[in-house]
Amino acid sequence: MVDLLSPYLGTLLAEIVVGLVAAIILITFMLLSAIFFVWLERKVSARIQDRLGPTRVGGKFGWLQTLADGLKLLVKEDIIPAQADQMLFRIGPYIALVGSFLAFLALPFGKGVVAFPMNIAVFYMLAVMSSEVFGIILGAYGSSSKWALFGGIREAAQIVSYEVPRAISVVVPVIVAGTMNLSTISQQQAGPFWDWYLFHDPFTFCAFWVFFTCGTASCKRAPFDLAEAESELVAGFHTEYSGFRWLIFFMAEYGSMFAISGIAAVLFLGGWNLGVLPPRTDMTDILGMIFGNVINVAVFIVKGWVLVFVMMWVRWTLPRLRIDQVMLTCLRYLLPISCVLLVGVCLWQLAVADLPFLQYINWLLATAMLVATVWLVLKAFMTTQLSPTTMMPGVWRGGKAMAPEVSQRH
Repeated sequence: MVDLLSPYLGTLLAEIVVGLVAAIILITFMLLSAIFFVWLERKVSARIQDRLGPTRVGGKFGWLQTLADGLKLLVKEDIIPAQADQMLFRIGPYIALVGSFLAFLALPFGKGVVAFPMNIAVFYMLAVMSSEVFGIILGAYGSSSKWALFGGIREAAQIVSYEVPRAISVVVPVIVAGTMNLSTISQQQAGPFWDWYLFHDPFTFCAFWVFFTCGTASCKRAPFDLAEAESELVAGFHTEYSGFRWLIFFMAEYGSMFAISGIAAVLFLGGWNLGVLPPRTDMTDILGMIFGNVINVAVFIVKGWVLVFVMMWVRWTLPRLRIDQVMLTCLRYLLPISCVLLVGVCLWQLAVADLPFLQYINWLLATAMLVATVWLVLKAFMTTQLSPTTMMPGVWRGGKAMAPEVSQRH
């Protein structure tokens, strides 16, 4: 775009215009995704916990509830505690949001569809996303509340700890790819899905789960949400926030969730590649740059949304860990496992990868993953549901508030 506009606007002005357009598109996508994730999380939590309200209120799909909550937060009075540090309290949420937003600048949504291509895009994204914790600490410290301060310090300890195995697990596919450019890594995985780095070898397969676990912890998602821990810290680092600034914190969290999912999709799940085309073939090779990238962007967004859904699934399935268990999981388990995976993939690339019979390892891993996925889906659909005679009183079922035999007894 810069090359097209340079003859008319000049190089400097063309770069400014393209940068502003890219920033507006990315911030709009980030905020709209956050609104969608709020709606999705309510639907997921309601289905998992069998709750009535969030599955019905606000139209057929409950979408009006999210819009009503957003409007409420925009018009709600924004209160600042009398003893709070005015400057720190105000800038904390915006630093957190900026740290989340900057990660989108290097995230490739398609072939050439990236705001700012970088040769070190992987570690740039991890670095700027880590700066989100500064906004959390400033907001917590500036609140002049011991509960907010406890939550901010917990978040700092958690983020710093989980950054180490997260970065090590990122190095595993980088070693396989030989580059830190996310666009190049995605292009190297073009073709059938068994060519994705998730199935490259056992070490990259395990590195994906380690990275996703650490990414979930870095996004303050349960069972690692000890920065908030509503049951013991009131609301954690954002206890004293209300209205718009509270909304900014959660926009940053949901933005980070998609950014982490985007990194995982690029490094392990083929990026924007559909996974059904011939080897080294991209949709742009078939439909051209414009129409091909439309499909590429849609595929990439869907992959990111699916991983965000998994984060929500985990949150509403597993109980919250204690802070000592959170730190133990990182330092005693994830950190040594990530180090073993790093050494293992190095040895694999140097001494094992060229062996003839191991060139089919990706087929075996992909087949095993596909069989496991089909089995889980079939099991979910074939699971026997509770009959009306075994339901607990008060359970909603087709307009009847309690089981028949309970109604007769009452």
